[in-house]
Amino acid sequence: MAHGPAAAAGGGAAARAEQDAIIAALTPVVDGIVATLGLFCEVVIHDFRRPERSVVALAGSVTGRGVGGSMSEIGMKLLAAGDEAADELNYLTRTRDGKLVKSSTMVLRDSAGTAFGALCVNLDVTAVSQAHTLLGGLAGVAAVPETAPTTTFGDDITAVLDSIVDARRLRQNKPWPQLTRAERLELFRDLDRQGVFAVRGAVQQVAARLGISRASAYTYLSATRTD
Repeated sequence: MAHGPAAAAGGGAAARAEQDAIIAALTPVVDGIVATLGLFCEVVIHDFRRPERSVVALAGSVTGRGVGGSMSEIGMKLLAAGDEAADELNYLTRTRDGKLVKSSTMVLRDSAGTAFGALCVNLDVTAVSQAHTLLGGLAGVAAVPETAPTTTFGDDITAVLDSIVDARRLRQNKPWPQLTRAERLELFRDLDRQGVFAVRGAVQQVAARLGISRASAYTYLSATRTD
C-alpha cells in the first residue's frame, strides 16, 4: 500500500508544481463555499506533503483551527492510505467541545493520480440536532441516540497523535506492561496504518505516551514492517 507522504513527494519538481497549482486554484473556492453556506460552515484545504501543518487554506470557523494547523484523525487515515485513499462523504463527528459536525472530505489528486491533499467541508449541525430532538419530543417520537465519534481538531498535531494512541491503547484494555509481544506489535501496526508515523517526531511522541524508550518504539515499529 502506498503511503501518503511518500506518494505525494513522488514525481519530482513537475509533480510538485502541478500539486501547488491545484491548491492555488482551489484556495479562492473555500471563501465562496462559506459565503454561500453561511456561518455554520467551514472549508479547509489540506496538503498531505506537510502533515504537521497540513491546513494551507481555511474559511469559516467550526473546528477552531487556523492556517498552519494540523489534520484530524480522519486526515491521518487518508494520509496512511496514500493513493488508495477514497473520499469520505457525509459523516458525523463530535468536536472535543461537543459540537456535532457533518463533514465531507474529498481527496485531491494530480494528473498522475497521486493523492496529495484534501478539500474538507465541515458543517456545525449541533443546533439542527437539538431542534430535531426537541421536535421529536414534542411529537412523542424518541430521539435517535448520537453515535458520532469524538474527533480531535486542533492546530497542534501532538494532540491528534496523543488521541490516536490513547484510543488504540484503550481498545486493548490493559496497560503497556501487561501486553504480550503480539499485542504490542499489533498496537504499533495499527498506529502505522493510521498514518501516525508519517509525522515528524511521532516515534518519540508515541514512546513518551506509552511510557517506553524511543529505542523500544523503533524496535517495535521495525518489527511490524518486516513481518
